[in-house]
Amino acid sequence: MRLDRTLFLTCFIAVTALTGAPADRPNILWLTCEDISPNLGCYGDPQARTPMLDRLASLGVRYTHAFAPTGVCATARSSLITGMYASSIGSQHMRCTTTLPATIRPFPTYLRRAGYFCTNKSKQDYNFATPDDTWDVGKGAQAHWRYRKPGQPFFAVFNYTDTHESRIRGKTRSPDKAAAIGAHDPATTKPPPYLPDTPLIRKDWARYLDLITLMDATEIPKRLLELESARVADNTIIFFFSDHGAGLPRAKQFVYDSGMQVPLIIYFPPKWKHLAPSAPGTTQDRMVSFVDFGPTVLSLAGISIPDHMQGLPFLGKQSREPRQYIHGIRDRMDERYDMTRTVRDRRYKYHRNYIPFVPHYPWLDYMDLLDTSKELRRLHASKELTGGHAFFMADSKPVEELYDLQNDPHELINLAGLSTHQETLERLRQVHLKWVRETVDTGLIPEADLRRRAKGTSEYDYAQSGKYPLDRILDTALLVGRGTGVMAKMVHRLSDDDAAVRYWAAIGLANLGPAAVSVNGSIEKLLSDESPDVRIAAAQALCRLGKTEAGLPTLMQELKHDDQWVRLAAANAIDYLGKQATPAVPAMRSFLAGKDRENLFVRWIFGNTLRTLNLDPSKP
Repeated sequence: MRLDRTLFLTCFIAVTALTGAPADRPNILWLTCEDISPNLGCYGDPQARTPMLDRLASLGVRYTHAFAPTGVCATARSSLITGMYASSIGSQHMRCTTTLPATIRPFPTYLRRAGYFCTNKSKQDYNFATPDDTWDVGKGAQAHWRYRKPGQPFFAVFNYTDTHESRIRGKTRSPDKAAAIGAHDPATTKPPPYLPDTPLIRKDWARYLDLITLMDATEIPKRLLELESARVADNTIIFFFSDHGAGLPRAKQFVYDSGMQVPLIIYFPPKWKHLAPSAPGTTQDRMVSFVDFGPTVLSLAGISIPDHMQGLPFLGKQSREPRQYIHGIRDRMDERYDMTRTVRDRRYKYHRNYIPFVPHYPWLDYMDLLDTSKELRRLHASKELTGGHAFFMADSKPVEELYDLQNDPHELINLAGLSTHQETLERLRQVHLKWVRETVDTGLIPEADLRRRAKGTSEYDYAQSGKYPLDRILDTALLVGRGTGVMAKMVHRLSDDDAAVRYWAAIGLANLGPAAVSVNGSIEKLLSDESPDVRIAAAQALCRLGKTEAGLPTLMQELKHDDQWVRLAAANAIDYLGKQATPAVPAMRSFLAGKDRENLFVRWIFGNTLRTLNLDPSKP
């Protein structure tokens, strides 16, 4: 039977109320999509056209404070699938490959052991190889709950990709359907305040809204109709959410709420209404993070939650007290190294930028294909940006940011330097530092060094082994940005036994720039350090001190290293030199002439460097 989509969910709820007998355990269906913030009608967005999801929200429970722990897909999914922070298991860098220890399994493994049939349609993207025991079927046509044994409970994931960032600048798989639903008019579309309001940006935002409407009109009713047709809707709890925020600059890849906050709607059929936190059509303002989702599914299924999981279940018999804070992480995003950590409570948001001399938004090759990115670059170059827009596009960033989300929900006014907010700043700073220690944040170790330390085991096992001097490394990283008054401490730590301590001491001196020129002799000694990460940090520091002739040769030498992440770190440092990078042009062109996948990110960086030097990257 074909149902008008505006009436379908009314029929859906009627059917689920009348059919079937209670089962021992509910089926659980995840309908996920990519790269959208809560820009749905049910979240109050006046530009949204999402009648199906709005209706689902009216029959279910809508969460107003749901967050990914980062603004990018694979890193966020690694937290979703394990119930752990990516920075604890070493999967925080985008497009890395970490090793999952045998003691930590993706949560579907525990469902399967309890008799569930588990499938995942479309995407396994976790920054680690998916263990064989994760899914009954993990991809392909058979990755559907309909192939389970008769009466077997299921957990199924269907991921919708047509809302992805790339679709904003390209074609969807259903262009005829996109046209049929009616497009948003860029002339009357208004982007969010964190983006400038220009015709090009309006065009991208309108396209973004179109993609959400297309999903609402096609994917959502399709999946719900499958449940009804098979007469399993009455026994299926449905989650709808996105993998992170909007697929545009200042959202995706970033840890502002625009990149972390996601829509979350959970529908409970009548026979499972006792598991719902409130009545149909209500909202929940409880703060939830992706690390909570796996434990929550296990709780709903009546399965014990493993002790290693860091998330807090928010539904079922094992539900815990609501969390007070949401934590965010940002490390390497594609080709660019950085490290930021955030924590927010219900009103305030704190950011710690561990490498402040790196800009918020350096050239990111994939994202810079967007017209919005090009427009931001143009506006920045012509000095037309002001306020929070100019802050985001600046060449460097402060060590700390603090935002009043009640009065500034788009995080545009940094309060960290105001005396009236120092108590809040200190409180959230301490909450952040406590979390770093409790979760054993591996992001304080440079990526290549982390992989070396974990060789033969896993990043998590190394971090938990007692061999990781976290407190000493963290204490050194916290010196960054504290001025020349701590320069003597940083120089002393250049000779520490641990390479990560030496690395952060060099980063701190690099951040001082010319103010640290008096200690350039101490830095030069590290150019022969046993650690390539330390050598690169020292060379970068020397270049920032104005000693490019001393630092650049080391950076060029590290481009020959056998570790791809060492080469990438060196390329990053060279790119930030601008015109001073000219002696490295032959080496850059050598990389650009290659086609190997391993050096793709290096090529992306050097393409930007050559353009900065007014040279054509396509010419030999």
